[in-house]
Amino acid sequence: MNICVYCASSAHIDEKYMRAARDIGRLCAEHGWTLVNGAGSEGLMGATSDGCQEAGGKVVGIIPRFMVIRGWMRQGLDEEVIAKDMAERKQMLRERADAVLVLPGGLGTMEEMFETITQKQLGMFSKPIIIFNQDGYYNLLVTWLTHCREEHFLRYEGDDSLWTVANTVEEIFNKLTS
Repeated sequence: MNICVYCASSAHIDEKYMRAARDIGRLCAEHGWTLVNGAGSEGLMGATSDGCQEAGGKVVGIIPRFMVIRGWMRQGLDEEVIAKDMAERKQMLRERADAVLVLPGGLGTMEEMFETITQKQLGMFSKPIIIFNQDGYYNLLVTWLTHCREEHFLRYEGDDSLWTVANTVEEIFNKLTS
């Protein structure tokens, strides 16, 4: 199974998020799953890769050419895929995914997540999407999504089941293995 992870690439993240990201990478390896991410070397992206590779797992990184030129690509990936731009990168990430896991992140993470949820709503993506609400990081997002449903902005029956929320690392892997 290929687990695509969307997450923060910032190096200035609280260590609790880094530990959980390393644990997620390690558990992917222990399950024999390939980790697929944006090929970044820092932040949660780097931590998931570290955890996976340290446990003997495989990491596939997909990165646009301009990020490679800027020196943002992680060295030592098991497979490097160079995309022409961000749009192609996101498409390649989805194509490689058997499931998408959204860790804490900022604007880029949200943009990837919402595009993937929208693609799923439109029938263009059918894999599980799990939002990791570590320590309540996504509480406001979950509240807003509930508000969207209540106000009929999520207008199709089942739109609120396009994703699931997990609050612990263990819950993520229970959802992925059930």
